[in-house]
Amino acid sequence: MSKKMMITVTTEIYAPIEKIWQMWNDPKDIQQWNNINKDWHTPVAENDLRPGGKFLYRMGKTDGSLSFDFTGKYDEVTEHELIAYTLDSGRTATITFSESYPVTLTETFEPDNEPSVDEQRNFCQAIVNSFKNYVESGFNHIN
Repeated sequence: MSKKMMITVTTEIYAPIEKIWQMWNDPKDIQQWNNINKDWHTPVAENDLRPGGKFLYRMGKTDGSLSFDFTGKYDEVTEHELIAYTLDSGRTATITFSESYPVTLTETFEPDNEPSVDEQRNFCQAIVNSFKNYVESGFNHIN
């Protein structure tokens, strides 16, 4: 059996891991950062962060022309280190958080059949970049 193709995106965030973890997982925060640009939004975010817990992010264009639910179940959660989940479609993903400063956030996920792998990578990279900008907007860099 061949190994599944995976897509990986990463970013470095200049903020304390406790704040990063909280902002990545709090539904009110998710609604603020979970977008690729100002034309997208996440009007609904539900998150039960525990093994077996479910999540729902309703994402879409702000003009209403496109909307979809990003839903799944958590397989493994290690505070400040790892989140592993399986989407309702059966695809898997992991998110790791480094212990070093700046914190390196890495998301690795199994792509869907469409859109293209490059489009999926770019979409996810734009979301983690949006998260980085959201978190860092409240903190001074401590280099």
